[in-house]
Amino acid sequence: MSLHLYRRHRRDCKAGHAEDSRTGEFEERKKGFKRCDCPIFGAGTIGGKRSRKTTGQWEWDAARAVLALVETNPAPIGDPPLNAPADSVSGDGRADRQRSPVAEVTAAFLARSEARGVVDATLRKYKTFVKQFLAYCDARGYAYIDQLSVADMDRFYGSWKDGPRSRGKKLGKLRSFIKFCVKRKWLADNIADDLEAPEGSSLAANKSPFTDDELKRIYEACDKFGPPIPPGPGHRAWGGEDTKDFILLSVYTGLRISDVCLFDVPKRLNGNDIFLRMHKTKKELLTWIPDWLVARLRDRETVHGPLIFLPGESTNLRTVTEQWRRRLKKIFKLAGAFEEKPHPHRFRSTFARILLEKGVPTADVAELIGDTEAILLKHYARFVKERQTRLTRILQEAFADKPKHKIVAIR
Repeated sequence: MSLHLYRRHRRDCKAGHAEDSRTGEFEERKKGFKRCDCPIFGAGTIGGKRSRKTTGQWEWDAARAVLALVETNPAPIGDPPLNAPADSVSGDGRADRQRSPVAEVTAAFLARSEARGVVDATLRKYKTFVKQFLAYCDARGYAYIDQLSVADMDRFYGSWKDGPRSRGKKLGKLRSFIKFCVKRKWLADNIADDLEAPEGSSLAANKSPFTDDELKRIYEACDKFGPPIPPGPGHRAWGGEDTKDFILLSVYTGLRISDVCLFDVPKRLNGNDIFLRMHKTKKELLTWIPDWLVARLRDRETVHGPLIFLPGESTNLRTVTEQWRRRLKKIFKLAGAFEEKPHPHRFRSTFARILLEKGVPTADVAELIGDTEAILLKHYARFVKERQTRLTRILQEAFADKPKHKIVAIR
């Protein structure tokens, strides 16, 4: 048996080497050689037959270690890559057909997520994670899930360019995926077990509601937006009043932008009560809006039909949501400068802020926004009136008996 190693460059080679071109370890040691992480292959004669297999490695030392194992346990052409685990090859040297392809494993993972009934926004995040994972495996030449190692987890995790909180959440998806594979015996060990979340990932994201002054300027921007923009093919005309209705419903109900975009008046509105189904808690809830807002929504229904905020003929959630984001962006620009970057989700935070500042119990506010009380306090503690009063009283009592120093002029 005679095998030798070489690196085969991919189309997306980071060093810019030609696709399918080959380089050896000696060439790469030369001064000025542009290094890359394309996979290393082993080729030669095994059992009297020519064979070529990927080692699943991108570093020469690791590839030589794999080659040494293969030379002591040769397998015929058509078997798994050189770095396949030993128990994946049967006694006669042929591959065990029970090995699980990466594509099938990730498809099963997404199918389980869908079966759990996760909301569309969360499912899209899972799909994005799977897409990145498949791209990584494809770049490394991995066809089977058991080709992945602890080093792969380090490298995959290190390639993420997200912020600390986003990386922490994505790491949770990676851990969940690896546990999913271990549970089904597709992986022997939990290779992501020692990955640690980045510093700052556990800190709660600051919720930035609009202030009353900012809300006033937003409503004024709607009033001076100008004449309605004429409808295009398959689209409705829209103007400042349409946007104001959208904002008012958001502020008075705390609904997410996706729920407002596809708000169905006959299904959701009964008198002054609005029927909601909360995304996270899955609980049904009736909330209330004032008479004047009911009248505005009913007027829209007579003009536009039951889906009062549908921009055109499409009911695709992502399409409709993106169109409303662009509309709101125009209003935000017209309203002037903001302390924090304005975006639609801040209307939901404003709903919570208004209730908490009025002294509404946190349990009731949490129910109205479809979250737990712990999550509410995590993000909105500074707006809880009773909390601020209690902390102020604690400080007053703690320093009540301390010396009171007089103000003196400092020369």
